[in-house]
Amino acid sequence: MTINVINLENALEVLGQLLADRKLHYEAVAIGGGGLLLLGLIERATKDLDLVAMVKDQNLISADPIPLPLLRAAEEVALALKLGKDWLNTGPASLLASGLPSGFMNRLHIRRYKGLTLYIADRFDQICFKLYASVDQGPQSKHFMDLKALIPTSEELQSAKNWCLTQDASIAFETNLDEAISCLTN
Repeated sequence: MTINVINLENALEVLGQLLADRKLHYEAVAIGGGGLLLLGLIERATKDLDLVAMVKDQNLISADPIPLPLLRAAEEVALALKLGKDWLNTGPASLLASGLPSGFMNRLHIRRYKGLTLYIADRFDQICFKLYASVDQGPQSKHFMDLKALIPTSEELQSAKNWCLTQDASIAFETNLDEAISCLTN
């Protein structure tokens, strides 16, 4: 099932209530299409909410694996609301180890859902992530379409390029990165 902003907000409210009922509280950091939906920056549906990290004692730690009580609660929400079992996705958690954009923590947007505090990556950080993903998946990908919808400035694209090069410094990657940026600016 695809998830629109209404489904996603509802799922997060149900998940937060379920966690609160169990006297649990988690803090997670979201990026990707789900995060963009929650910030009102895109309208397309998504299949999941990408978690890049969990927050523990004001520090970011890997979201992979999702803590078992949170995972079980998310699976119950998926079943009740007819969402995909993996509607909380930790695929991008590897970005944490390779380094997030400078100032990432200072730009997070906070949403509270009782037993869940969700930090959502800012538009600028999403530009970085979407540019990086666009190089991998090309100009027909959802990532590229999301990047276009964010209408990045040339300065934002240059900063995003600089961050992307911290993830992969190969000449081939930089060439593909320049091609992706060229597709955006033409």
